[in-house]
Amino acid sequence: MSSNYGGVDRSHGRSLRSKLCFAALHAGSVSVCLWLAFGGLDWPDPMRAKLLAGAAALYFLRHLVTLFVLLQRKVDLSEGLGLAAFMAAFEIGFLLLGAGMISGAAAPFGPWDILGGVLLLIGSAVNTGSELQRRQWKKQPESKGHCYTGGLFAYAMHVNYLGDSILFTGWAILTASLWAGVVPILMTGMFIFYHIPALDRYLADRYGAEFRAYAARTAKFLPFVY
Repeated sequence: MSSNYGGVDRSHGRSLRSKLCFAALHAGSVSVCLWLAFGGLDWPDPMRAKLLAGAAALYFLRHLVTLFVLLQRKVDLSEGLGLAAFMAAFEIGFLLLGAGMISGAAAPFGPWDILGGVLLLIGSAVNTGSELQRRQWKKQPESKGHCYTGGLFAYAMHVNYLGDSILFTGWAILTASLWAGVVPILMTGMFIFYHIPALDRYLADRYGAEFRAYAARTAKFLPFVY
């Protein structure tokens, strides 16, 4: 059985060099964000720039946990390079939009920013929390060879992807720019139409009837909706 589904190698393995390279590239883009926000540059909205640099730093810390604690599959160098480039584009792009590079003016903080911050934190908790629940379950000997269907994954088969969509929506709101909305829309579309179908094929091949029963009773992405 092939281990490649949707361009992602699903086979287990450390691939430490690729993960370290991925993490180093991500650290580089976050460093650029911190320099842009705290390097004394004359932005129209310096406070929002600092807030968005903080969001990038939080995402980087979560990424380290995902790469070196939660992710048990191989990460090819090509996958890491592609994702690192994407991360750099949206992290730096979000900061520049929020700093007022296009608008040329500071956006006052208000209720929308509170909503954005809440969504950022909720999405982060849903994504990492669901993965931690699964990791704890996988440590149990009786879990070997079975499909995880508990915790937050009892409400949606790909609730970790939902968490990412929520956090990126919040992050985009914090830029105070409608242009940033392209990123969560694009990511959610990629999850629904590309990543989820490929991952479902892999899980069906690996777990067979057990996965099909789980899929029949559980929403794919958004609980009670889809």
